[in-house]
Amino acid sequence: MSDLPEAGWLNLLIGLLQGAQLQLLRLLDALGLAGHAHGQPAWPWALRLSGENLLIDLGQARRLGLTVVLLAAVLLVLLLALLWRRRRAWLVVLAALLVVATPWPEASVVLVPAYPTSFQASRTGFTADSIERGRVLFAAQCVACHGTDGRGQGPLASSQPVWPPNLSGPLLWRRADGDLLWHVLDGMRDRRGNTTMPGFGTKLSDADAWALIDFMKAQGAGESLRAAGLWAQPIAPPDVTVQCGSKLPRRLASWRGQRVRVVAAGDGASPLDDPRLVTVFLAPDAGAAARHAGDCVSTSPAAWTAFSLVAATTQLAGTQFIVDRDGWLRARGEPGKGAWSDDDLLCRTEQPPSSGVRPLAADGLGALIARMDAEPVRFVKGGYVH
Repeated sequence: MSDLPEAGWLNLLIGLLQGAQLQLLRLLDALGLAGHAHGQPAWPWALRLSGENLLIDLGQARRLGLTVVLLAAVLLVLLLALLWRRRRAWLVVLAALLVVATPWPEASVVLVPAYPTSFQASRTGFTADSIERGRVLFAAQCVACHGTDGRGQGPLASSQPVWPPNLSGPLLWRRADGDLLWHVLDGMRDRRGNTTMPGFGTKLSDADAWALIDFMKAQGAGESLRAAGLWAQPIAPPDVTVQCGSKLPRRLASWRGQRVRVVAAGDGASPLDDPRLVTVFLAPDAGAAARHAGDCVSTSPAAWTAFSLVAATTQLAGTQFIVDRDGWLRARGEPGKGAWSDDDLLCRTEQPPSSGVRPLAADGLGALIARMDAEPVRFVKGGYVH
């Protein structure tokens, strides 16, 4: 599920870089020093600190990590110099020596091109309604080049300056969402400045562009499942409105922190309640919803379509999904399958299973849950470890 090396310090370093840049942008915005682009604060520089490159070049990552430590020491020494007059000269000399000894990393590795929207985040919430809106927009604006499956095999693909990328690959997950937004609305250019993809800013609103990105992620997850038999990149369940009996409606995402089982209602027997899971039913119509009147049910047609897209199936009825505590889709049970097995774990980590996790039993739901808890999803989105 991730190509990350087993290095907690690297995760911490990348998270520090991302957090520092976000806080700087927020400070600039609060001071009125940052402009706005597409409804959110705009990154004012043409470069940003890269996390994704550090994952590839561990040598430069170590140099940057040591640089951060030494610069922190320099600041501490200078602060001490302000407070300790008798040793101020010696402390200033020590700070200068630390700066000289700092192993500065290569700027070409640490710094990458940035866009005004690089640090912007989607406000759609990856909802089923947003995915459905994006599906309509994709069919109208993108199919000709990217193809109906997003693999870049559309009828106009061969006539483009650069062959359209495969959207079912890791591209959408490696780039920051804000960078994707910029490319959708403002287009793409090669190193010479020639347009390789036109921008759609005159045809799409900001909300349209975010919906389009949501659809491409959902479709990419489904195409990955169809091609490789697993979700090669992490995907959250499409968020939907859920009605639990006579209680007030709530969002599926509101159960984050708990394990959730999503069941596409069908003609077969419904799974029994399990205290380890919150069970939510997807109902394709009012009749199916009536059969689960006392349960937690979503009756949105967009929900049925969105989960079908992620599951890469046109026969969703009877399919079950398990969402882990962090809000990621981890397992899928196919219709008619009697028991969970290791094969149902479709979102896996690269780390070896914990020694405390036993092999899956015949009714392997418990062991499947234990494995998900022991192997949380870690991945990089735009260089930031989630």
